[in-house]
Amino acid sequence: MNRAYVGLGSNLGDSRQLVLDAMDALENLPGARPVGRSRLYRTPPWGLLEQPPFINAAMAVETPMAPLELLDAMLAIERAAGRIRDGERWGPRTLDLDLLHVEGFVLHDPRLTLPHPRIAERAFVLLPLNELAPDLELADQGRIAEMLAAVDSSQCQLLP
Repeated sequence: MNRAYVGLGSNLGDSRQLVLDAMDALENLPGARPVGRSRLYRTPPWGLLEQPPFINAAMAVETPMAPLELLDAMLAIERAAGRIRDGERWGPRTLDLDLLHVEGFVLHDPRLTLPHPRIAERAFVLLPLNELAPDLELADQGRIAEMLAAVDSSQCQLLP
């Protein structure tokens, strides 16, 4: 079994429900076992700023899937939620699932880099991930808690 950490986000439609449904779908993948879910956060958009705020979360799941197989399953969950990948980066989306880290794997593939190379820049990833694994050490990036302390998370709001 591989422990995988996934970042989830949405800013179109019923974002809260889309993120919660995606968590359920990830936990229900063949052979998967849930490990933990973060709380939900409202966060400002990244990259393209003229769009609605996001709902973000993170989760950990143990899975027998290899990273690229898990990536394909995550893309299927996005498509089922109405996500259309049209090449636009950082734009609005019904659902965005990012494979952030899989314990025991460092990967540099054209489709997937592990750990995710921009975790340290993104409060919307670090805040929820810190709830699950503050002491998680990522290759060439450091500990989650230390990375979180180095970014501005003041515009991120915990949702009730």
